[in-house]
Amino acid sequence: MRLAILIPVYNEQDLLRRAIERIDAVAPPTAPGGTPLERRIVLVNDGSSDASAEIVDDLAQRDDIMGVHHPNNRGKGAAIRSALDAASEIEADIALIHDADLEYDPQDHGAVLAPILAGDADAVIGSRFIGQSHRVLYYWHSLANRFITLSSNVLTNLNLTDIECCSKAFTREVFARLEIKEPRFGLEPEIIARLSRMRIGEGETTRPLRIFEVGVRYAGRTYAEGKKITWRDGVSALRCILYYNLLG
Repeated sequence: MRLAILIPVYNEQDLLRRAIERIDAVAPPTAPGGTPLERRIVLVNDGSSDASAEIVDDLAQRDDIMGVHHPNNRGKGAAIRSALDAASEIEADIALIHDADLEYDPQDHGAVLAPILAGDADAVIGSRFIGQSHRVLYYWHSLANRFITLSSNVLTNLNLTDIECCSKAFTREVFARLEIKEPRFGLEPEIIARLSRMRIGEGETTRPLRIFEVGVRYAGRTYAEGKKITWRDGVSALRCILYYNLLG
């Protein structure tokens, strides 16, 4: 069984190699029966202006790493869209989104993937607010995130706690059908809206997705350390919640 770890990269020359080293230091999760997953890493350089492109090319010399480049910066949503295409290209059975900035811990990959590997889930959403440690940072960010999540839940009828969490995993049947139109951070509420409406199977056996939520550790960055999301992305998230749940 093949796992694709999808990593968008934008101006992460100082952290990217460390991010890969942290993944390497964790054994791949195991499929039922104890066989380790065949892990592949997809790096999407989203038009970085630093040395990230060169680092991606260097890392992609490894057999287990695939490098993709955008000539211009198009946004995280566009990078994930390219990464999902690459996951289909390499015939991955599961895709897991992971950031390049060390905010998320690859030691949680096993827990995030466990409901899928057990055959219980089609998609898993990470949460920074249930049962795991997280770095204490911006109160207003956490308040905005809770409001965004609540707004999404009202329209999707899902009881998630953290729709903005980067860590998300999908089976092949799901990610092959997951259409992402948002170019920037609006991809998070868009993904949740699409998952809430998606049905899989054929004919009379079609059914809604089985969506699980799993707590993950989080070591957020300050703006001085390179955090990129702004209040404008919060406003955009609300726009995306309304659009993709009511019109999209």
